[in-house]
Amino acid sequence: MKRISITTWILTGLVAGVVFGAVAPGPAVQLGILGTIFLRLIKSIIAPLIFGTLVSGIAGTGNVKTMGRIGGKAILYFEIVTTVALFVGLGAVNLVKPGVGVQIQKGVAPGVAQTSASFSSILEHTFPTSIIDSMARGEVLQIVVFAFLFGMACATVGAKARPVVGFCESLAEVMFKYTNYVMLFAPFGVFGAMAATVGEKGLGILKNLGKLVLTLYGAEVFFVVVVLGAVTVIARIPLQRFIKYVREPFLLAFSTASSESALPIALENMELFGVPKHIVAFVLPAGYSFNLDGSTLYLSLAAIFIAQAAGVHLAFGTQLVMLLTLMLTSKGVAGVPRASLVILAGTLATFNLPVEGVAVILGVDTLMDMARTSVNLLGNCLATAVVARWEGVDLQAAGAEAEARQAEAVAA
Repeated sequence: MKRISITTWILTGLVAGVVFGAVAPGPAVQLGILGTIFLRLIKSIIAPLIFGTLVSGIAGTGNVKTMGRIGGKAILYFEIVTTVALFVGLGAVNLVKPGVGVQIQKGVAPGVAQTSASFSSILEHTFPTSIIDSMARGEVLQIVVFAFLFGMACATVGAKARPVVGFCESLAEVMFKYTNYVMLFAPFGVFGAMAATVGEKGLGILKNLGKLVLTLYGAEVFFVVVVLGAVTVIARIPLQRFIKYVREPFLLAFSTASSESALPIALENMELFGVPKHIVAFVLPAGYSFNLDGSTLYLSLAAIFIAQAAGVHLAFGTQLVMLLTLMLTSKGVAGVPRASLVILAGTLATFNLPVEGVAVILGVDTLMDMARTSVNLLGNCLATAVVARWEGVDLQAAGAEAEARQAEAVAA
């Protein structure tokens, strides 16, 4: 009898959560604790896993210049793709005009911090003052920066650093096994999160402000099929194998509206896909701050939507300046639910648009968050494959070797 995959269980939990939330909204709201527990367990994985995989991966190359080259290629790719995402969002919202006819009610946007992040503050926030503090607060980018420098130092020291590198390799392996245990709880976490969302807001959340939601989903689908599809063709990525290894983390990111929840399994799956450890361990976590394709697309779409809803006409030149602002400030968006709303509120304040417009979006933000975080995850997985191909890696052959090693490990 064929074993049911974790992907099938997660999808089952997703559907069951929607049904239960609609049938029994009172008890369903209480089940939100399941989703909270699952996300807390996942967040406990992030810091040690990133540190262990990145340090062992960089030290394993033994070449600082190699990592510098990989970092440069990754950043170049990130900037190109996120810029395209911003323009896709801008084009979609100007074409459909979902904000026209929406009335913005005056008042304070509930639960949204109003901030205007400057480039200098984002740059400063990139570098940690304490790695312990960064791990405690889940600052992914700061952990990546520290681990990158620490790994380069280990590679430079050489043999004397071998015990430290060995510890990091063991830590990564242990955390992957820990992830497997946590993933057994994933279907229950997804069920609880969806049941609580539908139970609290009702099935109306699935149709409220439908035009905006459909515009976002249409733009995200266009971006995935046309833009990322073109990237897979140009970079000669084995599409079927890529889909096989990305579908589970993609579904997990979609159902939990948190790309962090899918990071551990994405790291493991992209290694099995054939991306070398030192590439996936650097590019994937770094992409969580520099390559949020779905979020940047959403930000450009949402900002113009609110301008339309407020009856404010923005000249094309002003929209381009807004895109540049979003391109910079979106680098500070964390891979957690609702973080994009903070950046959106800051951008609206910068361009004298009503921050109250965020309150209009909040009703359906859960649905939009699911779309943008899953596209973020997909874009970052593809980025690791693109950089690997750029480095001359044969993903088909490397993937076959990785699968063989996994089979041997399971058999042992």
